[in-house]
Amino acid sequence: MGNRAVITTPEDFQKKGVGVYLHWNGGRDSVEGFLTYCKLKGYRTPDTDCYGWARLCQVVGNFFGGSESLGIDTVDRLDCDNYDNGVYLIRGWRIVGRQYMRGEEQQVYPLAEMLIGIDKAQPEKEQIGEEKIREWLEQRSAQEAE
Repeated sequence: MGNRAVITTPEDFQKKGVGVYLHWNGGRDSVEGFLTYCKLKGYRTPDTDCYGWARLCQVVGNFFGGSESLGIDTVDRLDCDNYDNGVYLIRGWRIVGRQYMRGEEQQVYPLAEMLIGIDKAQPEKEQIGEEKIREWLEQRSAQEAE
């Protein structure tokens, strides 16, 4: 058992391109946290080049630690219809669609807590810092309110 999900782009899903498999933390709140963290870091996106996939895997791998919670392969070789969270289709660092999602979206982890947890799991020299994360969230909230 797990809380499984696959992350890929709409184009990669159609042509059986690259996908990232999460055995744990596959709920929408966690996946949005991973994607948002990569956006905050200013990483190139998976739909622009392979460095985006590499940075996403690096961030997720650092968060999980260990050796069996993260995979990368072609989409046709991943457990897309996994009875948990299915497939997240992303463009940039945003979720733009879903496949094989049959249940309710998981919204257990507040974004601030998720981002801070992800940040603390990164190597110290790569961390953003809790204060900067909270500042960014406040700015984002103010922009959304306008």
